[in-house]
Amino acid sequence: MKFRLLSGVAGLAAACLGMGSPALAQDAPGPITVSGEVALVSDYRFRGVSQTDEEMAIQGGINVEHESGFYAGTWTSNLSGWGTFGGSNMELDLYAGYATEIASGLNLDVGMTWFMYPGGASDTDFAELYAKASTTFGPADFLLGVAYAPKQQALGKVYNNAASYNAGIPDNPGAKSDNVYVWSDASVGVPSTPITLNAHLGYSNGNSGLGPNGTSIAPTGEFLDWSLGADLALGPVTLGVAYVDTDISRSDAAYLQPNFASSKDGSKIADSTILFSISAGF
Repeated sequence: MKFRLLSGVAGLAAACLGMGSPALAQDAPGPITVSGEVALVSDYRFRGVSQTDEEMAIQGGINVEHESGFYAGTWTSNLSGWGTFGGSNMELDLYAGYATEIASGLNLDVGMTWFMYPGGASDTDFAELYAKASTTFGPADFLLGVAYAPKQQALGKVYNNAASYNAGIPDNPGAKSDNVYVWSDASVGVPSTPITLNAHLGYSNGNSGLGPNGTSIAPTGEFLDWSLGADLALGPVTLGVAYVDTDISRSDAAYLQPNFASSKDGSKIADSTILFSISAGF
């Protein structure tokens, strides 16, 4: 996966595992590799839903990988809109996992991400387990992943509608919910060019209401998100563009208003959009 611009589940972990650092690899080989990435994106879309009120985001992270296959790292982004995020304007993810080749050309990556919202309410953080299988056919890379967040209060359907949330009176105080996300990614390099074409399709199933922080990682309970894009590699810098969309209709999302709307024009924050990005790895 690319960073969370496209798919959003421990995205930097996969990106860092894939790119590494040429200088470290050639000049100072050792059991531990440190890599990272910083990016500027026109909108932070998490599973097709804007997390920055359809505005720009600065994102980045660091990954530490041991030659055994174990790795750990952190990733962060600014936030805005979509409820209050428990009073936080920042997402900080901590992740750890294990990646290995289980058969010739077939790789498996399993781990856990802890989603944190520093400065926000104490019941907004949550954990999510993930497993990803990937392989390569010629110039094309393919990945199939599943992420499961066990029942937690941060994902609970505490509010059935935005009116209850705005009134500050939970319909189901202390409720807990789980969430499942299944996705597939494909990318292919255009021969003799620095261009890579990318595609993503994801399916969410979880809490169909508003959680303690006025949001939900599966806003309408069940929906699809997808994207098509291209990356242009210019040395350590990558320029990206992608079309991102979901099948969440305005009527499906009506009960989430006003949280699920842009503060600028009231449009739903899961509408189709063209995203632009510039990133650099080390």
